[in-house]
Amino acid sequence: CCLPGCDCIWSDWFDTTYPDASDKNSGDYETFENIWKKYPSWECAKVENVSCRAQKFPNTPIADLGQKVQCSVDVGLICNNKDQQIGGIIPMPVCLNYEISVCCTPNYPECLPTPSTPSTTPSTASPTTSSVSTPISTTAPMPTAEQTSSSTTPTT
Repeated sequence: CCLPGCDCIWSDWFDTTYPDASDKNSGDYETFENIWKKYPSWECAKVENVSCRAQKFPNTPIADLGQKVQCSVDVGLICNNKDQQIGGIIPMPVCLNYEISVCCTPNYPECLPTPSTPSTTPSTASPTTSSVSTPISTTAPMPTAEQTSSSTTPTT
């Protein structure tokens, strides 16, 4: 389970993209891929948890903003302008600018999973996929390792 020094560590708030209000195909994409592109030295062995917030409304839960936003440990944050409707906290069908903080297992050799011995018994399990559409958020201005945000994706 948890080796000393291998507990997840919360990052600062990342804001890698900004939604273009004039482009319906735009949005805000604070994905792990975009974070690694913008911050190539950012190290994260495993994403354990995420916290997402609107940059201009950091103390308002995402669910109260009236926007369709995905915030998950699988991809990060995705908000598409085309999914937004007039109403909510802003009078335009466009994504707000969001930020994401990520709780990662440190990228230390002792924290990385050890390779298991290959099994000689064929696996009959089928791969599964999941989609998270329920937004999660935190109202704390800066999360600490002790704080967690609710998530519909189980973490191990």
